[in-house]
Amino acid sequence: MRKIIFLLITACFISQFSAAQKWEKLFNGKDLKGFRQLNGKAPYTVENGEIVGRTVLNEPNSFLATEKEYGDFILELDLKVADSMNSGIQFRSEIKDADDKCNVTDKRTPERVHGYQAEVDPSDRGWSGGIYDEARRGWLYSMENNPAAKKAFRPGQWNHYKIECIGNSIRIWLNGVACSHLIDDMTPKGFIALQVHAIRDAKNVGEEIRWKNIRIQTTRLKKAPDDNVFVVNTLVNTISPDEKRLGYRLLFDGKTMDGWKGANKENIPPVWYVENGTLNVSKGRSASVSSGGDIITSEQFGAFDLQFEFRMTDTANSGVKYFVVEKEKTTNGPIGLEYQVLDDDRHPDARAGRDGNRKLASLYDLIPSNKNGREKIAIGEWNRGRIVVYPDNRVEHWINGWKVVEYKRGSPEFLALVAKSKYAKIPDFGMGAKGHILLQEHGTHVAFRSIKIREL
Repeated sequence: MRKIIFLLITACFISQFSAAQKWEKLFNGKDLKGFRQLNGKAPYTVENGEIVGRTVLNEPNSFLATEKEYGDFILELDLKVADSMNSGIQFRSEIKDADDKCNVTDKRTPERVHGYQAEVDPSDRGWSGGIYDEARRGWLYSMENNPAAKKAFRPGQWNHYKIECIGNSIRIWLNGVACSHLIDDMTPKGFIALQVHAIRDAKNVGEEIRWKNIRIQTTRLKKAPDDNVFVVNTLVNTISPDEKRLGYRLLFDGKTMDGWKGANKENIPPVWYVENGTLNVSKGRSASVSSGGDIITSEQFGAFDLQFEFRMTDTANSGVKYFVVEKEKTTNGPIGLEYQVLDDDRHPDARAGRDGNRKLASLYDLIPSNKNGREKIAIGEWNRGRIVVYPDNRVEHWINGWKVVEYKRGSPEFLALVAKSKYAKIPDFGMGAKGHILLQEHGTHVAFRSIKIREL
């Protein structure tokens, strides 16, 4: 009797385990049943149990999309791509008319695929495994956020992708290496699609990308173990469970100005206000710089990872200062290292300084930001800023997922730059062990939100 009970329990366990691990094939290995082609006319064929896409000249991006839509899922597939190609795996994606409000960038087709894309990039820049928002917001998770995973892609070989979408959490692995982790809620479901990227050079005609072993789980999903990958969280004023586990916390709760005070005073200057989950400094000089319009954190910080979102208006001028101390009684507010927040196109300060070192995301008056044009900076849109100060005094400035400034406090190079700047006569400028974080008032309207920090 005990043996029978044991066998029944074992059978039940195996049945439950199998149900939890149930995979559905998206590709039957024989034909393209269950798929439809969208946008471009690059040919897709089935050869040797593989889907093969080939590039054609002067066609927009082509997509072989599933007829079904998927919300929460775990997707796995293998692909091999020509070394000079670029491709991607669309997921939770949609199509809309090219003239609607989804920020479509390609008007040559009446419909345009847009949505999340797992990047496939065999080039030396190593962007495979990043998350791109096709025809919509651009890069959401560049691999600059996780440089250790840049070498996960194997050029000229089969590569295994795993995409996990559970609720607002999106994670990608490439050949078993954790690449990206995004928290985002713009599109909760959509189709999956295989991309053949557009080409403009006849020498690239006929290049191939191949896919096989395409399978998906949609029920009894189990989140993969934590991997400590840097998290990009676009949800406003929130800390995700993974961010909390890594040690992040909010410096602005979206409702009050608790934890902040006026620079060199206890009260908040009247130009600052909270509205619809954003922290705003108003336009005008009702509380000018000379009378103390800046605000600082009540706490002081040493090594840290600070993230914030900001939205500028025309001719905006502000900044995020760090290692701020209040002992310097200057007429222009407290002194500190400054992440510049500026409308580069319309504010005259962008043309002042040396070599562009007063432009957006620069280390103000010291080091110009090395922007590559992919940051998609636009007045009226939210931009993601980031300042990282390591325990060894290395410092980084980031904007929208791209590192644009890198230096080391106290290095000979840093000290030489200070000696040539407006800070030359300030003893030990920027070298404090700790300091406040400051948001600057400079007479223009700028909004902040999602201000969070992790002490390192």
